Amino acid sequence: MRLVAFDFDGTLSDSEMTVLLGEREGVADEMADITERAMNDEIGYAQSLRERASLLRSLEEEEAEAAYGAVELRPGAADVIRRLREAGVHVAVLTGGFERGVERALEKEGIEVDTVVANRLPIRGGRLTGDVEGPLVEGTKDTALEDLAGDLDVRMERTVAVGDGANDLPMLEVAGLAVGFAPKPAVEPACDTVVESMDELAGVFEERGILSRSR
Repeated sequence: MRLVAFDFDGTLSDSEMTVLLGEREGVADEMADITERAMNDEIGYAQSLRERASLLRSLEEEEAEAAYGAVELRPGAADVIRRLREAGVHVAVLTGGFERGVERALEKEGIEVDTVVANRLPIRGGRLTGDVEGPLVEGTKDTALEDLAGDLDVRMERTVAVGDGANDLPMLEVAGLAVGFAPKPAVEPACDTVVESMDELAGVFEERGILSRSR
């Protein structure tokens, strides 16, 4: 078996969940600035996530759900996921983003992945609390990938990580194959190969024997 782990925001999706949520609260510009600094490794990811969550304090649950509903997969991403799963590959999403946004985007395309490791924005009294919780606030994606590979009895050399930002660096550094998806400058040196589209990514998987070639 092989294990392919995807980042979500900026990789499987060109949406940025916290920005979509921020638009509902009128703080999208502040969200985007914090996100960009984190992806370029200018501030720690946990710090950036907490700062962004705090800006969403008091956002109504219905508004948050509308933002999650606006999250979409990148063109071609659903096809890549479907082909991987048909090939018997275990497909995981490891994201500092939020479970609900991932779920909504996958539901829209009528597809599933095997594992989602993501964070949550807690709700109390029908509004976001301004806190964030989950395994990838303080936890890192290398540990998440190694733990999942261990659970599945997959050797690390048979794992693939696909990501774009600084919080993806840990998993890119430990994976058997590190693929940068339009990676930030701080991330590209850690990548074995770089792609700019899902079609290119499928081509890499075909060249590596992870997927059979399209007819």
